Amino acid sequence: MYISDLHIHSRFSRATSKEGDPEHLELWARKKGIHLVGTGDFTHPQWREELKEKLEPEGNGLYRLKKEYRIQDGETPDSIEPRFVVTGEISSIYKKNGKTRKVHNLLILPGLEEGDRLSARLEEIGNIHSDGRPILGLDCRDLLEIMLETVPNGIFVPAHIWTPHFAMFGAFSGFDTVEECFEDLTPYIHAVETGLSSDPPMNWRVSALDRYQLISNSDAHSPGKLGREANLMDTELSYEGLEKAIQTGEGLEGTIEFFPEEGKYHYDGHRKCHLCLSPAQTREYQGRCPVCGRKLTIGVEHRVEELADRPAGFIKKGAKAFESLMPLPELIAQATGHSAGSAGTERIYGEMLRTLGPEFEILRTVPVEDIKKQAGYFIGEGVQRLREGQVERHPGFDGEYGTIKLFRGSELEDTQGQISLFDGFGLENTVQAQPEQEKLQMIPPVGKVSQNVPEKDQAKEELPVLNEKQREAVESISPVTAVIAGPGTGKTKTLIEKILFLIERRKVKPSEITAVTFTNKAAQEMRSRLEKELGNKKTLRQLQIGTFHSICLDILKEQGEKFSLADEIQVKELAQETIDTWNMKISLKDFLSGVSLYKSAPEERKLPDETWEKAFDYYQELLKAGNLADFDDLLLRAVSLARSDEQNEEYKKRFTYLLVDEFQDVNPVQYNLMLEWAKGGRELFVIGDPDQAIYGFRGSDSRCFERLKEDRPDTRMICLEENYRSVSTVVDSAVAVISQNPGEQRYLKAHRGGGEKLRIVEAASDLSEGIFVAKEINRQTGGMDMVEVQKGFQSEADRTQRSFSEIAVLCRTHRQFRILEKCLAQEGIPYVTVGREDYLMDPAVRGTISFFKSLAEEDPQARSLALRLLWQLPETEVADEIYQKAKKKYLPMLKKGKPEKILKSWQEDMNLKEKPEMLKLCQTAIQYTGMKEFLRDLSLGEEGDLTRRPGKSYSAGAVTLMTLHGSKGLEFPLVFLCGAQKDILPLEKSSYPADPEEERRLFFVGMTRARDELILTYVREPSPFLEDIPEQFVLKEKAGKKKEEGRMEQMSLFDFIKG
Repeated sequence: MYISDLHIHSRFSRATSKEGDPEHLELWARKKGIHLVGTGDFTHPQWREELKEKLEPEGNGLYRLKKEYRIQDGETPDSIEPRFVVTGEISSIYKKNGKTRKVHNLLILPGLEEGDRLSARLEEIGNIHSDGRPILGLDCRDLLEIMLETVPNGIFVPAHIWTPHFAMFGAFSGFDTVEECFEDLTPYIHAVETGLSSDPPMNWRVSALDRYQLISNSDAHSPGKLGREANLMDTELSYEGLEKAIQTGEGLEGTIEFFPEEGKYHYDGHRKCHLCLSPAQTREYQGRCPVCGRKLTIGVEHRVEELADRPAGFIKKGAKAFESLMPLPELIAQATGHSAGSAGTERIYGEMLRTLGPEFEILRTVPVEDIKKQAGYFIGEGVQRLREGQVERHPGFDGEYGTIKLFRGSELEDTQGQISLFDGFGLENTVQAQPEQEKLQMIPPVGKVSQNVPEKDQAKEELPVLNEKQREAVESISPVTAVIAGPGTGKTKTLIEKILFLIERRKVKPSEITAVTFTNKAAQEMRSRLEKELGNKKTLRQLQIGTFHSICLDILKEQGEKFSLADEIQVKELAQETIDTWNMKISLKDFLSGVSLYKSAPEERKLPDETWEKAFDYYQELLKAGNLADFDDLLLRAVSLARSDEQNEEYKKRFTYLLVDEFQDVNPVQYNLMLEWAKGGRELFVIGDPDQAIYGFRGSDSRCFERLKEDRPDTRMICLEENYRSVSTVVDSAVAVISQNPGEQRYLKAHRGGGEKLRIVEAASDLSEGIFVAKEINRQTGGMDMVEVQKGFQSEADRTQRSFSEIAVLCRTHRQFRILEKCLAQEGIPYVTVGREDYLMDPAVRGTISFFKSLAEEDPQARSLALRLLWQLPETEVADEIYQKAKKKYLPMLKKGKPEKILKSWQEDMNLKEKPEMLKLCQTAIQYTGMKEFLRDLSLGEEGDLTRRPGKSYSAGAVTLMTLHGSKGLEFPLVFLCGAQKDILPLEKSSYPADPEEERRLFFVGMTRARDELILTYVREPSPFLEDIPEQFVLKEKAGKKKEEGRMEQMSLFDFIKG
């Protein structure tokens, strides 16, 4: 028979002891009498390295501490030599079936090598470096699948299954059945961990748990807390024996338990109101605190009763034995009147270990008379009462530990003259009765519950399929229909319904419909939604859907034009050569902006002077010499083609019905191209919002609707003004801001109404702002672990809990991400970054993209670029041999392989595994199923098309980081708009003055991404745009200040750096 404690944490986890190292864990396992202890935290790389250094394998899946690290303190027994088994806990926070789930799981592995392999897989999904217990936005079912794929004989155990905040059956964020959590992989779950707040009899009441083994562990955050709960095993001391015991019950003899009442979440209540309630009392008060009116924190006993199908007191046939104990230092403290951590208690504890043996032997098997003889009457009497269950129980609630009393105060007061342990251990005989537990709040009579907190109506009003204005737009048969659709008014829905109306009601051939989107992601979303509605992939394939650039590229290639699309670096190299040749006193960025702006409207704009004209011609000659075209050339060539006589009837028919999304963002070339495509067609349908025109630097014009009306007087104008996305506080605030721009009065009505005030938060520095955002996300998701829930976060019951995927952090520029990413990583928050980033400029990344582009498109320019960047070779026979060898391997993979797997193989072959830029490219590739789509988005993608996820292709929830430009068209329940300060919004640069009207429109776009809650942050001096938000919609704060009861105070910058 041996004792095991498998769920513990090292010093690399949050809120843990600095002594959480192998030598102290081994020392305390000897003190306690534990034969097998989990390592905990196997996912943390530094901890794994330390384990490899200090432990030695036994060859049976277990490890022992190397002799040179063993601590000898003169009091700890050497009767046992503890073994270690590789374990770790992983926190999953994600959204499933419409609810935010927060579940912890214990993983047990047969070795450190397996820990390395599984950690490598998990590192692809999220940040596992910042905390010993990593937080992943990963479905528990997917986590189990990953473990089974990587370590087939690993053991997966749902942890402390009843804990309200972070457990499979948790009252706030758990499931009602194991099957709901693990779905088809439920048969691979064989055991569950009961947790400190429940014991086996409570679990026996739920018949659905009969088929699972019940195990118990300490979840210790310091070595001294080992063995609070443990397992009794009668099997071979090896991983194989452990696996058999947990998975089948063979050799699992029983458990050592906490008294469940001592757990922090046994009963219901409110810690701040000093209110502890039984489940029956909670039902009387309808789940609300009779003191403050907020929702009560529901405890384990209550949750068990909800799921139980058996009465209290039910005894399961053939159930394993269990013993309820308390830690020996606490018993000593009660018997002596000292605190459990006092020097006196420690001296008694050490002497008892030295003379009587390990703690569990003292509590379980050492004769009581021997204990009384060595330690005194009261300690021996306490052990006797503990073994017999003669204890007084005061249940814990809402994060407050319960208490177990062995003695009444009166028993300890009259000890004068008695022979006791104090004489033997050199302590003064000054026992004092412990003060009674703090009085709980008097409970008001039922019917007088505080009304401090109004009940929120969570019911959502059912929306009509189409409102009157949307239907008018969909059914319009005007030659030109222009729809002005404000944010959240159902623009995409209207566009989709328009296409469906054309196909299904008007029987238009799909091959005669072209829909132009602003991003490739929007095009893909449109295809997905149409496929769902049409149920016919053949019909969908006949539709032409894409961006201006992608449609132009396809058309030009179909017409047999031979050219390569220049990548960003090629364009910059040619531009720099042009600047140098013509000795221009201008930055590279300004030159390219000038070229692009000129190309966007060559018939309307002029170049600044003669030097500019010569430089422009020279730049175009360089492109021509390399058989290259830049982005703008795609459009210009397509306009020339559209105006020529070369287009055939089939070509023209594609544009019989032309629909253009995000019309406000078209530049003059795109506008002219649209009109050319629409010539001879039947209907042109454009939709957008002039107040969301944010690409003026590319030539777009917020007056585009007015211009269309001038060019096509037959245009029918329709306005969508009912916002279905945001609460009224967000809508009314945003309208107040945008109304400061010139133009007609804005009308936007919030269909939802109500809403929380906008929070405007001042921070002292960029770092302070980043810490605030990370901590606030932590709070909004209910706290990332139980420690934080208890440190003052507002009770989870009082507000809607967010999942990571419901939160976006928006910034004006990509540079602002750096500190924010660091803060999110420090807090262990999973995130994805959206948009084009600097890593795409890395030569290895560019070479890689060029190589695969050369295969996919048989592009000779891409091949030459790949040879130059990857192998530093010109076109020679040697270069051709190298290229053909790589082509032979990767061309077949290109057709069916997933981009992520192809790139991983490529990294191995090219020795690029350690290159961080290549890792980021792989993180971007995760989102794609085919290489063709991946390469297209890399070449033609707009700001919102590229998403880098530090993770795998599992659906892992994550906070979204993106620029304001990239956020257009998206929505999130909670939005942080960061950097709302002077010089950032509006953005002031020395190279060019800001356009206040466009910057205001950009700010308006950011505000209207928020569905439920908007938090705006700034450093030192606020943006002038903030002044335009009416005061009645605003709540002002300072980062780091405790604004209201229950809101966590921000940690200091020192804590952040230290962490």
